[in-house]
Amino acid sequence: MPIPRKAGQPPARPLGSARIFKPWSLRSVGKVRILELEGFSKLPWLLHGFSTSPGGISDLDGHQVLNLGFTGWDTRENVLENRRHFQSALGASKFELIKLKQIHSAVIWPVATAPKEPLRGDASLSKSPGILLGVETADCVPILLVDPQKRAVAAVHAGWRGTLARILEKTVGELHAHYGSKPSDLLAAIGPCIGPCCYEVGAELVTRFASQFVEAAEFFDEPRTGEEPNPLQWLNMMPPGHQPPPKNVHLDLPKANRSQLLAAGLFDKNIFSSGLCTVCHLGLFFSYRIQGPRSGRLLSVVGIKK
Repeated sequence: MPIPRKAGQPPARPLGSARIFKPWSLRSVGKVRILELEGFSKLPWLLHGFSTSPGGISDLDGHQVLNLGFTGWDTRENVLENRRHFQSALGASKFELIKLKQIHSAVIWPVATAPKEPLRGDASLSKSPGILLGVETADCVPILLVDPQKRAVAAVHAGWRGTLARILEKTVGELHAHYGSKPSDLLAAIGPCIGPCCYEVGAELVTRFASQFVEAAEFFDEPRTGEEPNPLQWLNMMPPGHQPPPKNVHLDLPKANRSQLLAAGLFDKNIFSSGLCTVCHLGLFFSYRIQGPRSGRLLSVVGIKK
């Protein structure tokens, strides 16, 4: 049975068609497949990974999937067992998983010990061994930050609201404030998310982003037939005579977040994007835009070994 897709969406690519380019790699542990950044894997004190959908015990329309978030269609017992499988595959069975109650905000939490209650926010940071920071996604952008000098880490969840609120740039600032991290020392991994190929949004977001980012026009593109003279021409022209804005545009969330990292002081050579779209590769990831309430959740984690 094929994974359900909304009308008008392109067919999902087969699982094996997802091309993983260096410095990224896909590691298999049993049926669990974990996306990793080779630069992170070379740090002996660091543990990290971006989950994929295969290899779990949750049944999603006839598919056994690794759903790592509590959803209405899955049981709590399944999710907890999936998390145990994922942490075991990572080699993090003894780590304390710190998950956030994500609210599409710019709220950031420093974590020294496991909290008694879930933390409401969308980013966390730590330099405590045995703590595994994690963010859930199903189209939004997961970003892992690592400071090899101070041995500090952060995990960030950035949808369009968090991106607009500059959560990633603020997390870099929090790493400096709490641990003395220099932006020029940081490494960043931008994981799988909905790509500009598939993320169609209302044109009103252009105005909102333009109010916050000088380079906002670079984050958007119009759906075009190829006959239009200039994409987003209406954004750069002054009345009278300017063309009316299109109803929808495509938003490049990875590019917008990369821009924040550069603005925060990271070197371009230290920013690594997987380039994998969750919509295009529905056999390997979950996509809320395609699956809606029956989407699973991916988990992106980073931690420091004891």
